[in-house]
Amino acid sequence: MSKGPRDKRMSIDEVVGELKDGMTIGIGGWGARRKPMALVRAILRSDLRDLTIVSWGGADVGLLARAGKIRKLVFAFVSLDSVPLEPNFQRARQDGTIPELVELDEGMFQAGLQAAAQRLPFLPMRAGLGSDVLVNQPWIKTVTSPYAPSDGQSGEELVAVPALNLDAALVHMNRADQHGNATYLGPDPYFDDLFCMAADRAYVSCEQVVDTAGLTVDAPVQRLLLSRMMVSGVVETPHGAHFTTCTPDYERDERFQRAYAAAASGSDEDWAAFEERFLGGDEAAYQAAVEAFGEEQA
Repeated sequence: MSKGPRDKRMSIDEVVGELKDGMTIGIGGWGARRKPMALVRAILRSDLRDLTIVSWGGADVGLLARAGKIRKLVFAFVSLDSVPLEPNFQRARQDGTIPELVELDEGMFQAGLQAAAQRLPFLPMRAGLGSDVLVNQPWIKTVTSPYAPSDGQSGEELVAVPALNLDAALVHMNRADQHGNATYLGPDPYFDDLFCMAADRAYVSCEQVVDTAGLTVDAPVQRLLLSRMMVSGVVETPHGAHFTTCTPDYERDERFQRAYAAAASGSDEDWAAFEERFLGGDEAAYQAAVEAFGEEQA
């Protein structure tokens, strides 16, 4: 007799315990929007090192760069939205503390995830042609279309965007069931499904684990972005995307973000004080410190 779909619920630390040094890890969300920050903070607390991070980056990249966790970064941008350039990332670029950088056009980044999701070595596209992306990444090749245009001339030259194959993907959703089906309730799915399909193992944190039928009580079925077939583990982490957005559950914590940016842009002592207050303990300690900070600012 079938036992039904597997219960994939895990703790934050159990997820990080499955990650290894040197892994290529994709982090979902977009800039300062719906990032799996609780999982990122757990990586900060861990001994993981020499990671390749693949991200439309925000504070996830900034924090991991400041902690010296990143050996290679594949990115299209690293921004906090209302703070245009993530300050810890800016510092890392200026100080040269990220050994290897691969900066892609946003469309090329998407094509790389699509190629990996479809188990292809690359996908052809026009984005990147004539740009410094190819100048700065000379290892990215071009291909000639085997199909001649109607005028009989040679085939079109296209960029061969390499697949962004991931060992693991980390994403954050509004709701999930215990099996790994997950839905977003905000205005944008971003590319979390592509991250999961491009990865050998994918972990979703969520605001709330609900019964499977509950995933479509307040949302159309089209918002079921992740299938359990894509997901290896589910973590219930209320406010787990803080300080990024998780619309409609909460918006970006702009006051906290300003404090983060000020500390990251300040002296080593400023950053050490921020770390001690907010990043020195586990996720529960972080959430308690954030609540106390909010009460002070009220």
